[in-house]
Order: sequence, then C-alpha cells, then structure tokens
Amino acid sequence: MSIVVIDYHKGNLLSVERGLAAAGAEVVVSDAPEVVRAADAVVLPGVGAFADAAAAMDELGLADAVRDAVAAGAPFLGICLGMHLMFEHGVEHAPEDGSLPAGLGLVPGIVGAMPRIDAAGRVYKVPHVGWNSVEFAELNPLFEGIAPGEFFYFTHSFIAPPSEATIAETVHSVEFPCAVQVPGLPVWGVQFHPEKSSDAGARMLANFVTVATGRGLSVSC
Repeated sequence: MSIVVIDYHKGNLLSVERGLAAAGAEVVVSDAPEVVRAADAVVLPGVGAFADAAAAMDELGLADAVRDAVAAGAPFLGICLGMHLMFEHGVEHAPEDGSLPAGLGLVPGIVGAMPRIDAAGRVYKVPHVGWNSVEFAELNPLFEGIAPGEFFYFTHSFIAPPSEATIAETVHSVEFPCAVQVPGLPVWGVQFHPEKSSDAGARMLANFVTVATGRGLSVSC
C-alpha cells in the first residue's frame, strides 16, 4: 500500500515525505487526481494561504479527487493549511467582494484570523510560531501513545472554528481546535506540524500509518 502526499505546487513537501517514510510508509508525492483517487491513504500538507491553495487544488482537479478518495474510505490527514482546507470556507486572502474561498467541505465552518489580543487585553504575537501544548480529553487513534499536554510545533496566523469534529485544543490568545476528525471516519486534520515535532510528531505520523495500513487501531471516536 502507499500513502499519497498531495503536491498542489505551494511548498516543500520533503519533510512530510520523510516523516511518513520514517514511520514505515511507502510514500508517493503527486499532483495527479487519478493517483489521489486510487491512493490507499492521503496526506494534504500545508504551506501558503487558504485562497491560493484552494484555487490551486480546484485548478489541478485535486479537490474533487480528495473528496472522492475520502468517500471511498481512504484514511486522510491534513496538516496545518491542509487542516484548514478541510473546512467549508476560509477568510485568508479572500477577495474584496466579500466572497469566501471554498475548502473541501469535509468539516463545517469558516477558518478565521487568530486574535492578537485575548479576553484580558493581553497582546500575543501573530503568527503563532513555536512549541505549544496540545490538550485532549479522550483517547483518539491519532494520539495513541501520546500524553495530553504534549508539545507540538506550530506556525500559523489563522484558526479553525470549534465543531463536533474537534478532538484536541491549544491556547494562544484564544483556545482553538488544533486537531479534528470527521466523526466516525479515519479523516483527521492537525494545526501543528507533526513532521517538525520531534518524537511526539513521529509517533503521530506512525499512528496514522498504522491506521492507513489497517494494523489494528480503531478509528471510532
């Protein structure tokens, strides 16, 4: 089996490819819709802005290919911007006419800007760059062997809205979802970069590979 890392021509995919390969996966990097549709599992990495990435995905025929792969049951992992693209819409680089770029629509809601000031009036640096703790209450296959409060590496200026898909949260000016799962499906997104998150990130990628290869982790949540 192989895991397809989607190349939508917006960034360097080498670290994601290496992280998955180190977890034991056979990795194919591709921008071909037919390759994505036939994938055993799919990873959507994230570099760039929502509107530009969404447009590129549409132009390359990759958005429909991802939806088809997910509908066919392929495990999926969106990373950073890749998680944002799982939602219905995003405000980043939206056109001035007020319309919102459309994402994949796998999760309901609009990805918005991270506040620079918290409820107590304290100012935070945005983009949010660096290590932060990830909190979750219920064990999920993606977090198998990872303790609540473990630190992962973040770099982003926009945040996903809370939804029934939220499985983990972190705090930087506000509490926000940092991991989501489409209920009942092996379809996840993470705001942080597991491929840059040392041992915890490597374990998370290994967990995804385990699910993708069907080696015994339940996907129920």
